[in-house]
Amino acid sequence: MDLSLPQMAEAFARRDRAFDGRFVVGVVSTGIYCRPSCPARRPRPENCRFFREAAEAEGAGFRSCKRCRPGEVARDEAAVAKALALLRTEARPVALADLAEACGYSPTHLQRVFTRATGLSPAAYGRALRQEAARTRLSEQSNVTEAIYAAGFEGPSTFYSAMEGTLGMTPSAWARGGEGVAISWAVAETSLGPMLVAASEKGVCRLSFNEGEEDLRARFPRAELRQGGADFAALLQQVIAAVEAPGAMPDIPLDVAGTAFQQRVWEQLRAIPSGETRSYGEIAAALGQPGASRAVGSANGANPVAVLVPCHRVVQASGALGGYAYGEAIKRELLRREREG
Repeated sequence: MDLSLPQMAEAFARRDRAFDGRFVVGVVSTGIYCRPSCPARRPRPENCRFFREAAEAEGAGFRSCKRCRPGEVARDEAAVAKALALLRTEARPVALADLAEACGYSPTHLQRVFTRATGLSPAAYGRALRQEAARTRLSEQSNVTEAIYAAGFEGPSTFYSAMEGTLGMTPSAWARGGEGVAISWAVAETSLGPMLVAASEKGVCRLSFNEGEEDLRARFPRAELRQGGADFAALLQQVIAAVEAPGAMPDIPLDVAGTAFQQRVWEQLRAIPSGETRSYGEIAAALGQPGASRAVGSANGANPVAVLVPCHRVVQASGALGGYAYGEAIKRELLRREREG
């Protein structure tokens, strides 16, 4: 998404690190150019010139700031892109030292720039890719052992260790479309309307508004659905409290599965402070993929647990509320409660 001059000026004024790499600022009075997050004192607005790339600023006669080193951003981006390509190509885990050598960086520096760009360490990103591959393989074939090796795991023990808490069911149950998995559920009345809550033994797997058992069965066609008992009632009360006062989010266990990209987006959503919002473009920039606004929107819409993963905190770049699966009124009310809570 291209940024307007006012958007760049605002990001520069607030030293927004999420916009590093998306533009640089030339300062006429000093002849240098900086990243948006540069800690130096801000120049007068009339002395600022905005450029999409460092090379463009240098072509206009500006030199790189020695404090924030904006010329290194492009090199970092190239290193991260190369590391991502290696992780996606190799079926097996790639050692950080090998990645760093291929990128021409030290392991420590690559770890830092990779994590800043993607929100995950290289090791965690590689695990997420293999987990995603495992889910795909398990849904396509019935032989669990073959699926484990095909997804790049060294054996069943490493697979079960890596997938602990992420599948929400055993691998064989996943391969059978959730058959044999017990999901407790209930529809509770809230001030926002009827709310469906469903949970496996590991955590909440569905939170939605104005849905019922039929909708839940369509999402989990082979699971054993049962009305929640006493244990579930305690979890249900926690969820209701979180919805009624979304600014004070308790630590509620979740059991959700998504692609590596969806997981990264959902983690970014959970990192947005209560009472604040972010645009799709800002989330994409924070992930190191500024052109992925539409993909962020799709991942946002795929969130299976409303409020607990706060997709309502994402708005349009203009500040308009944008879409919400359960209607604008609920989104507006959740944001109001967070701002005033």
